[in-house]
Amino acid sequence: MDKEKNRRMCIACREKRDKKEFIRVVRFQGEYSIDKTGKKNGRGAYLCDNMNCVTLAVKKKLLNKAFKENIPDEIYELLLKEYESDKAE
Repeated sequence: MDKEKNRRMCIACREKRDKKEFIRVVRFQGEYSIDKTGKKNGRGAYLCDNMNCVTLAVKKKLLNKAFKENIPDEIYELLLKEYESDKAE
C-alpha cells in the first residue's frame, strides 16, 4: 500500500513511477517554480526526468492542462533551462 502512495504520473507520457524519479513543477500562491526536493508547498505536476517528456510538455503546453490555467511562456523556458543545466552538471 505504501509503495502505491508514493507513485505519481508523468503529465507527458502518462507513465506511473515513484515520485523521486520525477521533476516537480509547483504552483504556490500564484507563483511557479521547479521543486527539486519534492517537498515544497503547493499544487504539483510531475514530469519524467528525461528530455523527451520535458520537450513534449513544453511543445504541447501540458502544464496548462495540469494546472487548469494558462501558464506563462517564461515558466516553460525556465523548465527547459533548469533541466538542461541540471543535466550539464
